[in-house]
Amino acid sequence: MANFKIPNTPPTTCKTIRFPISLVEEIETAIREKECTFTAFVIAASWAALEEIEE
Repeated sequence: MANFKIPNTPPTTCKTIRFPISLVEEIETAIREKECTFTAFVIAASWAALEEIEE
């Protein structure tokens, strides 16, 4: 367990965005029974999209 580091939570802000209902349903299906929240999924997907457009 020597490699474990306590995660540092970055500062956050609240944004209101609208999702198509079908997208919300697909995301919720994808994360069901996994250790993932809707917010965590959207953040990870956003980071992945940003990395992709930088390439």
